[in-house]
Amino acid sequence: MRIGFDAKRAFNNRTGLGNYSRFVLNALCQFAPQHTYLAYTPQVKKGLFDEFPTKDLRLPDFNNKLYGTWWRSYGIKKMLLNDNVQLFHGLSNELPNGLAQSGIKSVVTIHDLIFLRYPDLYPAIDRFFYRRKFKKACEEADVIVAVSEQTKRDIVNFYGTAPEKIRVVYQNCHEAFHEPKIFQALEPWKVSETCQKYTIHKPYVLSVGTIEARKNQLCLVKAFHEAQLEDADLVLIGGKTKYQQEIEAYISKHRLSDTVKILNGVPFADLPALYQSARVFAYPSFFEGFGIPIVEALHSGVPVVAATGSCLEEAGGTGGLYIEPNDVNTLAQTLRTIWNDEPLRKTLISEGKKHIKQFDAEKIAKELTEIYASLLK
Repeated sequence: MRIGFDAKRAFNNRTGLGNYSRFVLNALCQFAPQHTYLAYTPQVKKGLFDEFPTKDLRLPDFNNKLYGTWWRSYGIKKMLLNDNVQLFHGLSNELPNGLAQSGIKSVVTIHDLIFLRYPDLYPAIDRFFYRRKFKKACEEADVIVAVSEQTKRDIVNFYGTAPEKIRVVYQNCHEAFHEPKIFQALEPWKVSETCQKYTIHKPYVLSVGTIEARKNQLCLVKAFHEAQLEDADLVLIGGKTKYQQEIEAYISKHRLSDTVKILNGVPFADLPALYQSARVFAYPSFFEGFGIPIVEALHSGVPVVAATGSCLEEAGGTGGLYIEPNDVNTLAQTLRTIWNDEPLRKTLISEGKKHIKQFDAEKIAKELTEIYASLLK
C-alpha cells in the first residue's frame, strides 16, 4: 500500500497533535514496514522528527508560508497523484480538498470536539475554521479514526455521523516514559538530578498540562491544601495562561508558596524524570479528547487520580481513581488515600501497567493498517 499523511504537525509541533503524528508514523514504519508511507508537510523544523526517512518526505515547490497553507488544502492533490498515493490519512482533524474525485481513499483522525463543548475557551476565528474543517473532514472521509470512545460519541452527537463509520484507535505516549530507570528508590526525588534542578526536595503530587481553566488546576490546589498531606509538595507543570493568575492568587492568600510550585517552560527532556519521581499524578481536567499525561504517568509507574466526565477513565483504566471534577472535598480525600495507602498504591501501579498494554505501538499499527487495507480491497 502507498499511504500519504498530513504530516504538518509531525514536523512543526512539539506537543499534542505533533506527538500523535510522530507516534503514528513511527509505529507504522517500525511494525508495518512492507508499505510505503509518504509524509506531506508545508515546512520542516529541524530537531522535531529528523529520524523520518528524507526520501519519503514531501514539501511544496515554494518555501512560502501563505503558499504552504494553500498547498496543504488544494495543491497537494497533484503531488499525491504523481506519487501514486492510494490512501491519504489526515492526522490532525482535517483533509485536503478533492480526494474522492481523484480516486484517493481517505481517513481522518479526530482528536476531540472540545471547541464545540466549550466554545468560550477558543477565539471566534479559531471556532469558525474548526467548525468548517472538522465537519467537512468527517463528512468526506471514508473512515474516521477517533482517539477515544468519548470522541466517537461526540462525533456522533454533534455531527450525526453513523457510528459504523468511526473506528476507535488509541495512541501511546513517547517512548521516553516507557522505562523508568533510576527512580526505583524509596525516595526518588532525593536521587533525581532533575528534581534538584527544580528545587524539589520532598515527595510530591504532580500535574502536567497547560495551566488553563479546562485543566482545572485551581481545584487541585484547593484539594491539596485541604488534604494536608504530610511533608508533601504539589508540582504543576505547563504553559502559562491568564488562568495561572487565579492559582497564584490562591497560593498567595493561603500562604502555600513553600509547598505549591508552578513550573512553566519545562523542556520535554526533563519530563520523564519528573513523572518517575512523583508519588501521585493528578489530572482533574473537565474534558479531554484522550489524556496522554495519564498514559505517561502509568508508564512511569505512578498511580493516578483523575476526573470523570470525559475520556480519562479510558486512558487510566484500573491504574487510577476517579472523582467528579468540581468536588474539591472528594479529590482531597482521594489524594490522602493514594498518598498514605501503600498496598493500594502498589495495586494501582500494577493495574496501570496492565492497562497500558492496549496502547502498544505494534497493536495500533496493526489496527491502522487493517483500516487502510479494508478501504483498498
